[in-house]
Amino acid sequence: MSDTTPTFDGAIVLTGGGTGGHFFPAMALAEGAHRRWPQRTVAFVGARRGIEARELPASPWPHLLLDVEGFLGRSPLRAAKSAWKLWRATAKLKALWRKDRPWVVLGTGGYGAAPALLAARALGIPYFLHESNAAPGALVKLVAPKAGRVWCGLEAVQPLLPGADCRVVGTPVRDAFLRDFRPAGTLMPPHRLLVLGGSGGARAINEALLEAAPALLEAAPAWEILHQAGPAEFERLKDRPRHARHALVPFIARMDEAMEAASLVLSRSGASTCAELKAAGRGAVLVPLPTSANDHQRMNARALAAEGRATLVEQGPDFQARLRETLTALMADDGSRLALSGRGEPNRAVALCLEDLEGYFGARGSAAQATTTEMK
Repeated sequence: MSDTTPTFDGAIVLTGGGTGGHFFPAMALAEGAHRRWPQRTVAFVGARRGIEARELPASPWPHLLLDVEGFLGRSPLRAAKSAWKLWRATAKLKALWRKDRPWVVLGTGGYGAAPALLAARALGIPYFLHESNAAPGALVKLVAPKAGRVWCGLEAVQPLLPGADCRVVGTPVRDAFLRDFRPAGTLMPPHRLLVLGGSGGARAINEALLEAAPALLEAAPAWEILHQAGPAEFERLKDRPRHARHALVPFIARMDEAMEAASLVLSRSGASTCAELKAAGRGAVLVPLPTSANDHQRMNARALAAEGRATLVEQGPDFQARLRETLTALMADDGSRLALSGRGEPNRAVALCLEDLEGYFGARGSAAQATTTEMK
């Protein structure tokens, strides 16, 4: 669908992006909201860069992509430019929404969510937040006190958001993960190591795997590797020599099928990936992004490791050697590997969020819904 301004009047607006960790929970909430309120428009607001700029144009969802960018790690000059873009995008939305007012705005974080959440707060439009990570981002901290509710992926988030009305619901997963998955113990050779660096790729993981894969696969003839490098990294690496059983791809669209076919997963530890691993019942070797905001990826990885579902390998000195040693041991020992997998865990986060939303609006929401239907 083309990027034209959607009809926002009475709509449920989803906003969140930049990375898959913010975008995929928004997508999951959109799917659930469309089922629950089929007569309402479900629309997205995001940024012209990041994963939503790649995914939304090919989707059925009406959307508006704005020229905004992140502040983290920017020079003072770039930060000032980012602030100007944010002000301009927020002003554009406020002008639109004064005439064409959404019913509610649901934000899942990331810089792409800032204009919609700031506009909603300024105009008194009800808005709700979902914070997937163990540590909240700066945007969520800023707007949480006036949110109708902050839905939390983990218990640890609540004390970090004083003044906010929090509820722990878990992290929403897309419809494709709301099913039973084949148990990892039933998979037959060739076993597959699924490598995920996140939607944008992870250079440290990509480089370490390309170096380690030949020795790993020679030592484990019953294994193969499916490696999502990320679009930009794929272009950089596609011509590098690889083992015959090491497949390199830019992006995996059907992640549920890829996880179901995997005997082991190597990944960053974004909250969405961690939630999908639990839903699929797949054990993982997690490498947290060292520069993640508030160190949330390390906290996510530690939480999954504490549940016995993952092994944590930090970047740093001798990363490649330590990663190779960990993978070699798990690929050689079925018992240790399967001990990480367990059964898939049903995910009710979307249902809990939308039940809560419905309860919040109550009779007022029902009346507004009826009025919107009559107007159509």
